[in-house]
Amino acid sequence: MSSVAVPFYQRRHKHFDQSYRNIQTRYVLEEYAARKTHEQKSHASDEKRIKFASELSSLEREIHMARHHAREQLDRLAIQRMVEENMALERHVVEEKISRAPEILVRLRSHTVWEKMSVRLCFTVQGFPSPVVQWYKNEELITPASDPAKYSVENKYGVHVLHINRADFDDSATYSAVATNIHGQASTNCAVVVRRFRESEEPHPAGIMPFHLPLSYDVCFTHFDVQFLEKFGVTFATEGETLTLKCSVLVTPELKRLRPRAEWYRDDVLIKDSKWTKLYFGEGQAALSFTHLNKDDEGLYTLRMVTKGGVNECSAFLFVRDADALIAGAPGAPMDVKCHDANRDYVIVTWKPPNTTSQNPVIGYFVDKCEVGLENWVQCNDAPVKICKYPVTGLYEGRSYIFRVRAVNSAGISRPSRVSEPVAALDPVDLERTQTVHVDEGRKIVISKDDLEGDIQIPGPPTNVHASEISKTYVVLSWDPPVPRGREPLTYFIEKSMVGSGSWQRVNAQVAVKSPRYAVFDLAEGKPYVFRVLSANKHGISDPSEITEPIQPQDIVVVPSAPGRVVATRNTKTSVVVQWDKPKHEENLYGYYIDYSVVGSNQWEPANHKPINYNRFVVHGLETGEQYIFRVKAVNAVGFSENSQESEAIKVQAALTCPSYPHGITLLNCDGHSMTLGWKAPKYSGGSPILGYYIDKREANHKNWHEVNSSVISRTIYTVEDLTEDAFYEFKIAAANVVGIGHPSDPSEHFKCKAWTMPEPGPAYDLTVCEVRNTSLVLLWKAPVYEGKSPITGYLVDYKEVDTEDWITANEKPTSHRYFKVTDLHQGHTYVFKVRAVNDAGVGKSSEISEPVFVEASPGTKEIFSGVDEEGNIYLGFECKEATDASHFLWGKSYEEIEDSDKFKIETKGDHSKLYFKHPDKSDLGTYCISVSDTDGVSSSFVLDEEELERLMTLSNEIKNPTIPLKSELAYEVLDKGEVRFWIQAESLSPNSTYRFVINDKEVENGDRHKISCDHSNGIIEMVMDKFTIDNEGTYTVQIQDGKAKNQSSLVLIGDAFKAILAESELQRKEFLRKQGPHFSEFLYWEVTEECEVLLACKIANTKKETVFKWYRNGSGIDVDEAPDLQKGECHLTIPKLSRKDEGVYKATLSDDRGHDVSTLELSGKVYNDIILALSRVSGKTASPLKILCTEEGIRLQCFLKYYNEEMKVTWSHRESKISSGEKMKIGGGEDVAWLQITEPTEKDKGNYTFEIFSDKESFKRTLDLSGQAFDDALTEFQRLKAAAFAEKNRGKVIGGLPDVVTIMDGKTLNLTCTVFGNPDPEVVWFKNDKALELNEHYLVSLEQGKYASLTIKGVTSEDSGKYSIYVKNKYGGETVDVTVSVYRHGEKIPEVNQGQLAKPRLIPPSSST
Repeated sequence: MSSVAVPFYQRRHKHFDQSYRNIQTRYVLEEYAARKTHEQKSHASDEKRIKFASELSSLEREIHMARHHAREQLDRLAIQRMVEENMALERHVVEEKISRAPEILVRLRSHTVWEKMSVRLCFTVQGFPSPVVQWYKNEELITPASDPAKYSVENKYGVHVLHINRADFDDSATYSAVATNIHGQASTNCAVVVRRFRESEEPHPAGIMPFHLPLSYDVCFTHFDVQFLEKFGVTFATEGETLTLKCSVLVTPELKRLRPRAEWYRDDVLIKDSKWTKLYFGEGQAALSFTHLNKDDEGLYTLRMVTKGGVNECSAFLFVRDADALIAGAPGAPMDVKCHDANRDYVIVTWKPPNTTSQNPVIGYFVDKCEVGLENWVQCNDAPVKICKYPVTGLYEGRSYIFRVRAVNSAGISRPSRVSEPVAALDPVDLERTQTVHVDEGRKIVISKDDLEGDIQIPGPPTNVHASEISKTYVVLSWDPPVPRGREPLTYFIEKSMVGSGSWQRVNAQVAVKSPRYAVFDLAEGKPYVFRVLSANKHGISDPSEITEPIQPQDIVVVPSAPGRVVATRNTKTSVVVQWDKPKHEENLYGYYIDYSVVGSNQWEPANHKPINYNRFVVHGLETGEQYIFRVKAVNAVGFSENSQESEAIKVQAALTCPSYPHGITLLNCDGHSMTLGWKAPKYSGGSPILGYYIDKREANHKNWHEVNSSVISRTIYTVEDLTEDAFYEFKIAAANVVGIGHPSDPSEHFKCKAWTMPEPGPAYDLTVCEVRNTSLVLLWKAPVYEGKSPITGYLVDYKEVDTEDWITANEKPTSHRYFKVTDLHQGHTYVFKVRAVNDAGVGKSSEISEPVFVEASPGTKEIFSGVDEEGNIYLGFECKEATDASHFLWGKSYEEIEDSDKFKIETKGDHSKLYFKHPDKSDLGTYCISVSDTDGVSSSFVLDEEELERLMTLSNEIKNPTIPLKSELAYEVLDKGEVRFWIQAESLSPNSTYRFVINDKEVENGDRHKISCDHSNGIIEMVMDKFTIDNEGTYTVQIQDGKAKNQSSLVLIGDAFKAILAESELQRKEFLRKQGPHFSEFLYWEVTEECEVLLACKIANTKKETVFKWYRNGSGIDVDEAPDLQKGECHLTIPKLSRKDEGVYKATLSDDRGHDVSTLELSGKVYNDIILALSRVSGKTASPLKILCTEEGIRLQCFLKYYNEEMKVTWSHRESKISSGEKMKIGGGEDVAWLQITEPTEKDKGNYTFEIFSDKESFKRTLDLSGQAFDDALTEFQRLKAAAFAEKNRGKVIGGLPDVVTIMDGKTLNLTCTVFGNPDPEVVWFKNDKALELNEHYLVSLEQGKYASLTIKGVTSEDSGKYSIYVKNKYGGETVDVTVSVYRHGEKIPEVNQGQLAKPRLIPPSSST
């Protein structure tokens, strides 16, 4: 794979969308070919061919001329090179003549400036060769690189300048410049005096000098003075977020048209404006914004302000965590996706793997591609690729693509990576085969090698076929195109052969390859292959190329070995420096991932989310005071190494350094020969206790400092002796610890050594601010050394906001204490403070002004807490996670350090400290405070008042004079046999504990009546009374003693309380006796089944085979189909359809030779109603939707249920109005249906109808909309049924009287008589064998009163046998009844006839006219 990230032809290519199809570099050839084709088609004659030949000849002459011009240009270049060589020789001769030693033309000048101003020292020197200049301060070499913020050097046209930025008092010195070349050296020097202004003087801003100071040059700014007012810090963010890194910058001078250059770097790589990053610099602020964070953005960010005078910079690390996975447990996204070796249809994509500390390992990756200008992502590989590299083939020539990668593990697929930069599918050889020749008058000729090679029919074979990349899963072949290649486009075919097989297989038989590079997949692992390539154009295929050497697919790059020893060292309060030994084989490494874990948690977290390339890393975001371990793993394209060995555990604390400088040097007293100085201890001790201080002094206007003390001073106050009266002195102080001596303080003011005689007191000193909260703080100070002419009576505290002038006195009356709590401050504002002592003479000098204090409580601020330990000792405790090994917990009372060892004891372990009270009493009331050194001002206070002290002493007394804690006071319970158990439970009891029971002031001994026992493991003491009688009324007490601890508990059983226990005891005794024989363990109860049956059930116990069980209702036995199985312990009686007839008293009995038991249930009243409600609940769940049934009476709405009883609580509603049953609306139901009958429905009966059934807890509704088509259809059906019913009622009928079969002996008279009905009166006709009966003397028919019809047959004969029918009909219809007559002769057996069967009528429909 090529190491060039972006080839030159990719940088020149513009990325178009899919509409781009042409290769720009070949336009000349295509234009010429098009013109030639057109001319061939349009000129067929000989003259035209001659014209074509002349034009071709002209083109050849142009090419010849172009070659001639090219030769001329080469000749000119050769002449120019010869001239330059001659000039160089002559220049050397001239330089030898003008060589001379350095000579100072303009010397350095001395300067006197104010502190914090910038100094510019300049001089002019000449010499040849150009002299080298070195700058010296007090004869010590100045190296600007060691302190670029202080010094910068400039050289322009022989003028050399030294810039001293923001000069301070230590910059006062003699400065020298030495110029040197091979012929000698020269030097010049000057003095620089830096003055410090006092309160009565005002400093002059840079560039505006006081008129009385000598000016050595006109003020002009040759560079900018840059200060970072507010820097960006270590930042933690998450993928997908937006973020801005800001830095407030003060640039002096501020010029609108000229300003420094702000440059942002990530890992020392310059950042430019892009889709992902936006740069801003202006209005005193430099910012870098991220529009959409990815892990690619993680790294060390540096802002560099570049000016003529040098570079100012600040740096901090940006950590970017993985976004939440789309699938739980899926890995994080890959990063740093790049494209390499792009060609016409091929590109290699690489990426870096994500850190999977808290997820399952990655098993592969999917690569996606997308054409520029589209949003359609296409997955390139079907199976996950296991290494971080993949050759993507099948690209379309001339199109631009972007790529992204997704990681896969056992849980799922990660989010996609950030997309790669666009890459174009172009062949870099195309540009190499094109040459541009410039001719006169700005003209140019573009010549392609295709034109010069002439017509090539079949191309030659490719050359230099070799494997450019070998992997376990694929081999990338590369080759050179044939030379000459011809004008026609070339494609390639690749063939492979397993060594020893003797056969060749074409790899890309389906798709030809356009690029001289191809990735071959589907190779057998561990088998060697040889390859060859064939080139082809439209004329044919070339011969095969030379066969490659045997190539075996294998991973050349292997998983890296684990890193070596990991060492963690202290850095800051929230970070640790981790270093490790590089692995033995570190080739092709992407970098390292670092993990950390809290000791004992076994939970590892990633420290970085993007591989780092160096073996040292600062892990940020750790918790102060917590212990951590670390491990490292290396990563390359193949995967991760094994984890290194874990580091030693380290506690997060600041590293040991020299202490910071003391500050606030104050003159506390002067007697004319000595001065007493006070100062404040350094803010930070450097992680180690401060051993002492060193003081230097010097008289004003003297350069040299003199040591005051040779041995360390342990206190922050010291008297400097042997001073000259009326002389001015200044001092500086340095602190020392085990690491060394820290930086000295800034020089103090000039103090005059003159005896103090004023009556007012001197200044207080050592102002300390502590307990900073949101609206208050506490100010501490020390009393003045010089009291004045009278004792000090108090102090006044003044404060003001920064940038304001008016001081505010916090206390109207002077306070006698040397501490004061300032309240009513504004949160988020910054204040300064000073203190003035007061005596009888007045108000004395004010103290030094304190440092600015930002009023806001720090996050996680802790307070002092009170408590009592296990031994009953009262203490105040405090916890400080920020404490280091060098920190001291300083306890005080009334803000005075506690030194009374008789009353107090202090214990400190790690980050905890406790103040114990040895003999607490009211003298201990007051305000207690604590401060922790070597922290950022951690402090707190606690007011111990009478109420709190009383609470603590009560708790202490309970511990020192303990009572046995009880889980339960003395209680009782009645046991199964009627015994009464009294018991008490303590938290715990030792085996040596003692106890006793007292009843009515008499101790009870363990015996038959009172069984007393103790379970020491559970702390339970109990007494069981076998017989509890009326004589046992009274007070019960138990007394316990366990070592020094005691306790007792009493229980009063008198009156109603005693009677209740006695009754319960007797009941339990009876129950016990009952249960000796067969008995009911659960008495009769009822339940409703899902089938709406009522089940009476009971549970029985202690039965045997001889035990008899019976059911009774109202005293009468109930016969059951199957005897209950008593061995199951349950008996049931089912009532299928409950109704009022099932009411009564149900009883179940058990009996055998041991006794009997009875259970009774009265199923009536409330019990019956409750069962109905339960039935309603079960049945209501089965209610069907309302249905319409039409009858001759009207429309019936029906709801079908498993069970319905008219006693169920149901309601019918019409249009939300409840319906009462009546003539118009009738409510009723059956066993499985409830209905509403709408009699004679009309239009008013339209609307919504609701049926609701109520149970004990809920109701069930069914609704039907009876309107529109539903009502019309129902009304039509009702009218039809009504008419049909009327017709049925009034049609012709045979009411009765005719038998089905009649037998008669011949010779007798047969009379068939029946009653007929019809309204109007029906027509009556008799038939014989379906033929109308002819009437004569033999057959007589009569109809009396319109309803009695008869047929008489006189003297019947055998011929009269047959079927006789009566036909009865009116306009509403009628019916026919058949009678079979059988005639037998005298003496024959009478035929058997079923007696009593009436003839069945056959309906006759009404006539159509009706």
